Amino acid sequence: MDAVPFWAQLLALFLLIFLSAFFAMAETALMAANRHRLRHLAKRGSKGAVTTLWLLSRTDKLLSLVLIANTLINALATALVTAIAISTFGNDETVITVATAVVAFLLIVFAEISPKVIGATYPERIALPTSFVLKPLMALAKPAIWFVNLFVSAFLRLLHIKTGADAHEQRLSREELRSMVLEGGNFIPQKHKSILLNLFDLEKISVEDVMTPRAQIEALNLSTPVEEIKSQLTTCYHNKLPVYEGEINRIIGILHVRKAMALLNLGEELSVDHFRELLTQPYFIPQDTDVFTQLQYFQENHERLGLIVDEYGEIQGLVTLEDIIEEMIGEFTTSVPGAARADAFGWDGRGECLLDGTTTLRDANKQLGLNLPLDGPKTLNGLLLEELRDIPDAAVSVRIDGCVVEIVQVQNQAIKTVKLIRWRNEWDTVREDN
Repeated sequence: MDAVPFWAQLLALFLLIFLSAFFAMAETALMAANRHRLRHLAKRGSKGAVTTLWLLSRTDKLLSLVLIANTLINALATALVTAIAISTFGNDETVITVATAVVAFLLIVFAEISPKVIGATYPERIALPTSFVLKPLMALAKPAIWFVNLFVSAFLRLLHIKTGADAHEQRLSREELRSMVLEGGNFIPQKHKSILLNLFDLEKISVEDVMTPRAQIEALNLSTPVEEIKSQLTTCYHNKLPVYEGEINRIIGILHVRKAMALLNLGEELSVDHFRELLTQPYFIPQDTDVFTQLQYFQENHERLGLIVDEYGEIQGLVTLEDIIEEMIGEFTTSVPGAARADAFGWDGRGECLLDGTTTLRDANKQLGLNLPLDGPKTLNGLLLEELRDIPDAAVSVRIDGCVVEIVQVQNQAIKTVKLIRWRNEWDTVREDN
């Protein structure tokens, strides 16, 4: 070592620490890189992303290269610092101990912790350029990597640990994707985030959750006089009407209102048969069909409106393509007067909310932050009837999920209007007073 200048020895030491830091930083950046973003960049033609994915598909060889290089470099750095200390201060146990402590400190701070923190902070920015260096090094070190991996593979087999592409392939579940969307922050606009979250929920809800209930269906009864039919057609709110005879369970077809309006000019010659000739076949849907499946059925069958039936074939409600689209992106169509809108209510200053009994529990949960049960009845009316097991009189109250539900009006054996009162315990009142 005496023949080598002191400055050259220091330069060699700095070079070894730099190389150790490079491998530590590259390893951390590659392991922390988002593989989904790398695939996106690769599809856009990024050569760095392609090379990085190539390395990550060979994780065992990549880690072997990095650890072999780091181990050898750190050993050389330790030996070099020890040699410099002995040549400068003499061969003494104290000198060797201090030299070992110094090199350990340098390696920990400058070759391990700092570069790994940098690699974890900027994974893609570092992984892409360093991959161009690591790939040829992997080819050069192939014999050493092969030899080391012989023992590594044998040890892992003893532990029954599988390796290979399938072992480290990242597959996201629906809930993990949902969490990614929720944590998207400013990268995803709020409206887009809401639509994506609603898409994840489509398979969890059935057509019953988005349907127009049977009592609110606007339908045409061909058993009524022609004058009444004409009057209903001129005042209806929809383009298509279910048509029945006698009672609504006897649906005989769907009438397109625009086509029917052309018949009104016939005057006294107009008869029920004229309307019957315009009917198209009704489309029936089992009540437990999930919304996402029904969306596919609408597309495959070129339908936009379906009648929901229970196991006995009785009409439960009506669902349209627009209902499902609104479930994804929010309401955009004009509601029928008197129908409850999901965005038309909220708590007032006194913590109260007046709702129609036909308001769905899902809408109440969304708008009021409640957790009303959804596995049974779909509306407030149904929930209260199930809770009370009787048709109640007005002014009856029950407590459900942190709020008091007061029955305000009962009409035609159904709960017409309810008032929700947010429950406040003594601790909440004390905090508000303070």
